[in-house]
Amino acid sequence: MLTLTEQATTAVKTITSQFPDVADGGVRIEGAGTPDSQFQLTVVPGPQPADAVVESEGARVFLDSDAALVLDDRVLDAQPDGEGGVQFAVTSRA
Repeated sequence: MLTLTEQATTAVKTITSQFPDVADGGVRIEGAGTPDSQFQLTVVPGPQPADAVVESEGARVFLDSDAALVLDDRVLDAQPDGEGGVQFAVTSRA
């Protein structure tokens, strides 16, 4: 299952806190292909029925079935982008 770094956990909680209508929601990752492909991240009020749910210290990430398969043994990290945003990256588990 995908794991989140401390930075990714903080980033997901910060992002979702900016959307009061999704207070119990999280970030949904959609995508197919390989770990090197682009994934789409959206803030949503909750998971879709087939989504895998990853929780880390109050941060919730929902993975569609394709993303869950591709990201099964990966780590989600996040870094500030210098412009007030955040860049997410998927890395291999150490």
